[in-house]
Amino acid sequence: MTRRTRVGLVSGGLGAYWPQFPDLLPTLKGSAVRVAERLRGLGDVEVVDVGFISDERDGASAAERLRVAGCDLIVGFLTTYLTSSMLVPVAQRSQAPVLLVNLQPTEAMDHETFDTGAWLAYCGACPLPEMANAFARVGVPFRSVSGYLEDERAWERIARWVAAAGVRGALRHARHGLLGHLYPGMLDVATDLTSVPAQLGGHVEVLELDDLRVRVEQVTDAETEERIAHAREVFTVDETVNADDLAWAAKVSVGLDRLVDDFALDSLAYYHRGLNGEQHERLGAGLILGASLLTARGLPAAGEYELRNSIAMLIMDRLGGGGSFTELQALNFTDGVVEMGHDGPAHLAISARRPLLRGLGVYHGKRGWGVSVEFDVRPGPVTTFGLGQRADGGFVMVAAEGEVVPGPLLRIGNTTSRVDFGADPGEWTDAWSASGVNHHWALGTGHRAGELRAVADLLGVEFREVRV
Repeated sequence: MTRRTRVGLVSGGLGAYWPQFPDLLPTLKGSAVRVAERLRGLGDVEVVDVGFISDERDGASAAERLRVAGCDLIVGFLTTYLTSSMLVPVAQRSQAPVLLVNLQPTEAMDHETFDTGAWLAYCGACPLPEMANAFARVGVPFRSVSGYLEDERAWERIARWVAAAGVRGALRHARHGLLGHLYPGMLDVATDLTSVPAQLGGHVEVLELDDLRVRVEQVTDAETEERIAHAREVFTVDETVNADDLAWAAKVSVGLDRLVDDFALDSLAYYHRGLNGEQHERLGAGLILGASLLTARGLPAAGEYELRNSIAMLIMDRLGGGGSFTELQALNFTDGVVEMGHDGPAHLAISARRPLLRGLGVYHGKRGWGVSVEFDVRPGPVTTFGLGQRADGGFVMVAAEGEVVPGPLLRIGNTTSRVDFGADPGEWTDAWSASGVNHHWALGTGHRAGELRAVADLLGVEFREVRV
């Protein structure tokens, strides 16, 4: 089950105003109720509303309540002027990112009729410079959104931060599975397992192929037939698919589901070479169907032991973009597109059409044979997104926005998409390759560089957008 995003909300203003302007506080509290309503409408969001604060003691109390609540994001609503001492404790103690929002009641004041009390309801911008300075001096990152209460552009920006906080929360609680061993020689794929909880949070569970083997052995013939029937509902099964290979892939898929459930995994990266058709080679070769079905229901699986890529796919999925296992395939200078995809797990939810199962007598560069998935991402805006690693060990998030366009595709059991990045394919490929991205990445729907930049900000990870 996808984890709900928990957003803390604290609204406030300067208590000195309340006896001076009796109508002001009720007006501001009404705005605070509306902000809470809008936040609850931003998808699967739980809002922890600690109410309205009027001085630094209220702020300290709110800070403690929000600390205990374990929020993914704290929204501080500046309804009018308030001192930085009221919100600094919230930012320091909560251990969650803080977003300050300044949303005045309407687009503009009515200058002919407004008195001081009415003006103060529009004065949320006043404390922003003070907050930014104070946050910097106490070592807390500052971010804000300014607008008016029903300003859809402002709410789009707020929604972006909330979505990013949901991704951060998902990563902090995630369990990533590593099954098998590293693809020999792929130095960029190797990941220090400590770097994941250190920089992103979560846990990495190291699994052996025997963990899968014992579960596959327990799958019954009836369960295998049921999974074959499900596969036929989801895929078009090409005539090249051998019945025994499909049955094996179905059986492995059921065992893979049990493995994921038993270890409570949120993502999976896998690879095993094997030899001469022995059981572990057959297990490794039979994973594509089950891995694709897992990815389609929000548990991304990546081949070639690419842990950082399965995490990138998880991030893209949680942002609503799917995220399919992808690498460079070829450049088409005639049509001005980059062809990319992989002979492995695909995110079926973003397929342009009913995905195809194709039988392969050999997997290029890998041991084994069997059933593979063939599909292309549906036409329209897309984002490529990878999680690279610098020489100092720090992660770097790399993204580029483009558009999937129709055209001829290979029919070799691969996921292949033609992506137009609005640039010469060769120049884009050179820039993308020089960005620090690794061998694989996630290809997802929608233009999501802004959302990914927000995720990187909340994680404290470097972000690079490739544009040519």
